[in-house]
Amino acid sequence: MSKESAYRGQHVTVVEVGPRDGLQNEKGTISTADKIAFVDKLTAAGLPVIEVSAFVSPKWVPQMADAEQVFAGITRRSETRYTALVPNVAGLERAQRADVKEVAIFAAASETFSRKNINQSIDESLSTYQQVCDRALAAGMRVRGYLSTAFGCPYEGAIDAAVVASLSERLIDLGVFEVAVSDTIGIARPPDVARVLTPVLARVPAGRVALHFHDTRGQALANVTAALPFGIRTFDASAGGLGGCPYAPGAPGNLATGDLIQLLNELEIETGVSLDALTRASTFVRSKLTSS
Repeated sequence: MSKESAYRGQHVTVVEVGPRDGLQNEKGTISTADKIAFVDKLTAAGLPVIEVSAFVSPKWVPQMADAEQVFAGITRRSETRYTALVPNVAGLERAQRADVKEVAIFAAASETFSRKNINQSIDESLSTYQQVCDRALAAGMRVRGYLSTAFGCPYEGAIDAAVVASLSERLIDLGVFEVAVSDTIGIARPPDVARVLTPVLARVPAGRVALHFHDTRGQALANVTAALPFGIRTFDASAGGLGGCPYAPGAPGNLATGDLIQLLNELEIETGVSLDALTRASTFVRSKLTSS
């Protein structure tokens, strides 16, 4: 008889970022209709949160140029939160017109990465995001905060965990309900998870911290396992392992949602996600990218 999991019956929220983070760095084009079908298949799989698109400049992220059309075309399920990335107030206004109820902002723990990614210092970006949060919250919208390069930067190398903790708290102070501490280039190993989470959780409750792993070194699942004892119960993942960061040279895909669900199933942790339906969604989007 197998040993009962210490996490049996507990619940983890999986944030599906494939339609946004997964597709934004793909060189091949995927049609608006196929993006809509992809999101609908993810909805059918029971994903509780789906990051559908980003209201950013098409000049910089051409794959997200049809954000309005995708949101208009998807079939929304009341049990699923459909979110979008926004870089500024203009992006927020576009999201509002598309009837988006939850948005995400994206700061960095590295000054160099922040300037290369959004052409602003960290402090300048947080000033911009304060405006976004104020307007979003006034409109009854929820705001999530990404904190990229939290485990390491492609330009600066190691990042001080104390800086990550301080910036996580500053994002909470802006009004975000959750901080997604992100391993943008997939450099983290399990000891790094403990090193970063210890100071972060001294400032931010575990229930308001999510983790976003990439799988550069094949460590993403080990990192999830290392984070569970800290009380982290929200993880980002991308169907089919799609995605990467265009500003982090050589970074491969995100943690694959199917791999994450398989691990959580083995640990007897509840997610509400159908692995079979998720596999169909992943196979679908991979086929469209292969044929593009």
